[in-house]
Amino acid sequence: MKIYQVGGAVRDRLLAKEPNDCDYVVIGATPEEMLRLGFTEVGKGFPVFLHPVTKEEYALARKEIKIGDKHTDFEFIFDKSVTLKEDLERRDFTCNAIAYDEETGEYIDYFGGKEDIKNKILRHVNAEHFVEDPLRVLRLCRFAAQLDFDAAPETIELCREMVGCGMLAHLTPERVWIELLKAMKTSAFYRFVELAHEIGALRVILPEIDALWHVPERPEFHPEGCTGMHVLHALKTAEKNSALVMFGILLHDVGKLLTPEEELPSHKGHENKSRQLIYKICNRLKVPNRFRDFAAMAAEQHMKFRYIPQMRVGSLYDLAEKMTIGHVCYVNEYIEVCRADFESTVSTDQQKDEFKPSAEKLKLAYRVIETIKATDVPKFESLPKDETFKERLRAYKIKILQENLK
Repeated sequence: MKIYQVGGAVRDRLLAKEPNDCDYVVIGATPEEMLRLGFTEVGKGFPVFLHPVTKEEYALARKEIKIGDKHTDFEFIFDKSVTLKEDLERRDFTCNAIAYDEETGEYIDYFGGKEDIKNKILRHVNAEHFVEDPLRVLRLCRFAAQLDFDAAPETIELCREMVGCGMLAHLTPERVWIELLKAMKTSAFYRFVELAHEIGALRVILPEIDALWHVPERPEFHPEGCTGMHVLHALKTAEKNSALVMFGILLHDVGKLLTPEEELPSHKGHENKSRQLIYKICNRLKVPNRFRDFAAMAAEQHMKFRYIPQMRVGSLYDLAEKMTIGHVCYVNEYIEVCRADFESTVSTDQQKDEFKPSAEKLKLAYRVIETIKATDVPKFESLPKDETFKERLRAYKIKILQENLK
């Protein structure tokens, strides 16, 4: 029996990063031997064991045989005859196919992974194995964002072929969302979107976003020329933000999509149209309600932010009220979506100077109206608690807000 550390932990060590967790491959062992050593079996499709002390994962070396179209449709061969090289060869990218011997401090690198890490390249290990799993197309895009690596030309071409063959259609909505969420948690989500668009994967998983590259923008506001590039630039300005914010930015202008009867977009009413499309997209991908509802609110309200300096108190109150979704405040996240949209457009010096005061004004409005309770309304006890009371409460909150804004 011989044990090697493998996968992302080895890659991160070579990148001088702290690994999140460590995985191990066990060569020349059987499930019975692992159990005798005190390991706990947890794998269903193939033997994975938890270390009795560290609880880290140890998998028996294995080979895979494709038996269906889904990315989970594999049979596994695991016995003492499977070599380390055979186990590593089934992995996706060379940077993830390096083994480390903790006893000797030696790296075992059959496929040039160390050189690709040095050059910041994502390259598939084995084309025959790579194409068996359509999820690897999205993983390529996600690792480009996570590691700040470029994809090798031959790997890009291989992924384009996989997309062209319709392989991504075999991914479940849940699996697509999981990969998308992981990418949104990276510091450079825009790279996921950019590469997915380049290889055609975005057209499959988010066709509404991919189509924005065909929507022209007014050059005096968007010199990048199209809505797709505007969204990409907005994502780039918001690097290192939360996944929730990134999702809101990704979808904030989806309503600019051309309808069949339009030759040129007017963009009028695109906020409401965005909300409708966001619900459609989120239902298709089974997106959690929190992400769906925030993205819909941000898309519907983002154009109003620019008018805060001129807003009447009643309009400011109505906007601040929208910041609460299901008893959760999203004012800071909303401002970050607006900031990304704002910073990726051509703005006047006055608009640039107004952004921070507008953000503070909205935050103040939210704080004020949230501290006012229904019982604070004068003569609360004697007032009828019907529709007229809601109007009285609103009017009272607006009055207090007006006083705080002086």
